[in-house]
Amino acid sequence: MMTSGPLIRAKSVSRHFSLPRGEVLRAVDQMSLDIAPREILGLVGESGSGKTTFGKTLVGLLDRTQGEVWFGDELLPARYTPKDFARFATRSQMIFQDPYSSLNPRMTVGEIIAEGPRLHDRASRANLKDLVAEWLARVGLHPDHASRYPHEFSGGQRQRIGIARALILEPEFVVCDEPISALDVSVQAQVVNLLGDLKASLGLTLLFIAHDLSMVRYVSDRMGVMYLGTLVEIGDADDVFFEPKHPYTKLLISANPEPDPRKERSRTATTIKGEIPSPTGLGNACPFASRCPKVMEACRAERPALRPVENRLVACHLFE
Repeated sequence: MMTSGPLIRAKSVSRHFSLPRGEVLRAVDQMSLDIAPREILGLVGESGSGKTTFGKTLVGLLDRTQGEVWFGDELLPARYTPKDFARFATRSQMIFQDPYSSLNPRMTVGEIIAEGPRLHDRASRANLKDLVAEWLARVGLHPDHASRYPHEFSGGQRQRIGIARALILEPEFVVCDEPISALDVSVQAQVVNLLGDLKASLGLTLLFIAHDLSMVRYVSDRMGVMYLGTLVEIGDADDVFFEPKHPYTKLLISANPEPDPRKERSRTATTIKGEIPSPTGLGNACPFASRCPKVMEACRAERPALRPVENRLVACHLFE
């Protein structure tokens, strides 16, 4: 039985990778957040901040180094067995970033979309063809496309195929890993609107990972900001976008391009100075301390915890 609480609950989730010479790369470090049923939570941050690694950890594609992930009332295993994948793949799925490499070039589109229901006995062999045709139509493609191969489609069409493959099992939770970043700008809005329509009709809960802050604000109910494997701010998408609290969030949004060309020409964008430090040697300091314009002595001595600030959570010593 599901509770009335969060559908997904991550508590102090970490995913570390062992490197040569005994170093440890903390790709995700002590991440905690909740995702409510039918909510779209947007997750933003620079490349290398750990967004994709965190998403893969939530759906079991990567093992957790430590921490807990709850799916409703059920604690998910830190390391999935084949039985775990068989059990949870029908409840959580992932839409991958690159529609060019995430589809098997040796399989027809029909075989790709039918693979999930076939493996999980969700449809008889006689019904699979009709089910695939139905989902091709739902994502805006023609049922006759089932006999074609991925290389015969554009990037936007391939991403629609990936969406159909993930959603044909009707999961409750879907991680969308930068599903529009590899697409032309003219196609991005179409794919985002398709995801919104399917989310509403299927009652989905989404984790929407992206670089484009404006798109994340448009799509999401809430927005989380990651930096070097940690969550630095999370709250209502409009609040975080228009009234950011954490210094990193402020700089990230300041660097976001202004869609109005006249405003873009006249505005003064603030760049984030300095290089991103290595995630192998952060120690106990705030991960943003070396680049923060408001750094204090406490920032170099202790990593700040997420704390309530007005209507959101912020990890910053400025608000202690």
